[in-house]
Amino acid sequence: MALSQNIGDETSEVLAAQAHIANHVFNYINSMSLKCAIELGIPDIIHSHGRAMTLSDLVNALSINKSKGQDCIYRLMRILIHAGFFIQTKSNEEQDQEEGYLLTPTSRLLLKDEPLSLVPFVQAQLDPVLMDPWHSLGKWFKNGDSTPFATAHGKPLFEYAGDEPRLNRLFNEAMASDARLIMSVLIKNGKGVFEGLTSLVDVGGGIGTVAKAISNAFLELKCFVFDLPHVVEGLEGSNNLSYVGGDMFKSIPSADAILLKWILHDWSDEDCVKILKKCKEAIPSKENGGKVIIIDIVVDNQKGDNKSYETQLFSDVLMMVHVSGKERNRQDWAKLFFDAGFSDYKISPILGLRSVIEVYP
Repeated sequence: MALSQNIGDETSEVLAAQAHIANHVFNYINSMSLKCAIELGIPDIIHSHGRAMTLSDLVNALSINKSKGQDCIYRLMRILIHAGFFIQTKSNEEQDQEEGYLLTPTSRLLLKDEPLSLVPFVQAQLDPVLMDPWHSLGKWFKNGDSTPFATAHGKPLFEYAGDEPRLNRLFNEAMASDARLIMSVLIKNGKGVFEGLTSLVDVGGGIGTVAKAISNAFLELKCFVFDLPHVVEGLEGSNNLSYVGGDMFKSIPSADAILLKWILHDWSDEDCVKILKKCKEAIPSKENGGKVIIIDIVVDNQKGDNKSYETQLFSDVLMMVHVSGKERNRQDWAKLFFDAGFSDYKISPILGLRSVIEVYP
């Protein structure tokens, strides 16, 4: 029997189902509202105010058409408060005092001058070039293209970025912003990962944010950033930091350790095994300190944190849409390592959504 014929008996269930669908259909509004707040500079304006900022003060400080101010900014801020990016509070003890906006720990990561700012990451992920492929997802399932990105833009992401300086810059800045945050945590809480090493190659290291953090923290460690020639072209190193152009599918410079931060999730299982085999060729034996250090997601729904698990699932589908990769669980990772000829591995879940995986030859 059709659901519509039972609507009298199951009204609440039908309405709940409608609300569930509507919530998912409109979920993009959270992302677009966040993007708008960054474009308007709202986090920085509230931060510069130095205390709870009233709606009228915020509107006056914004470079907007003031006819769209009071009502529209109120509505924008209301959804961002609901999403946890701002809070609203009295600016002092007076009962009739107008409420003002304050930052949360999350929105502090959206300040442009914050050393760990994720503004470039937000701007890149919500850029039209990276959003358009989602409209081609259904079409992609029916065609022979490698990814929905290729369906939308006529070429794979990394090839497209190599031909488009704006996207290349945007992508590299996004990866650098993520790297600054992750490395600050790793160097503080996981120094043992790098201790005892004399050399390290950061494969796919982009503009060198990760390698710079490591080389600054471990002055005796020689670090090499290894990426495609167009990525590292013109970049200058320092005493213990060098840039090398090349192709990780052909060969990787030799070192005690190879670092792969957010690299393997971009690639298929077959390609990951090829990359890992090249890594194995570049490092000494386990007895002589050789290892591969991977920073990536290990999908885990056992911790009871549904939001983190959902975000890991989001990232998995993102990899399917933008590149030919995937996120992997513990069993998936183990199969890759053993297929590539490694003997052992250790997973340390110390980076929030991601883990540090040390893999030994």
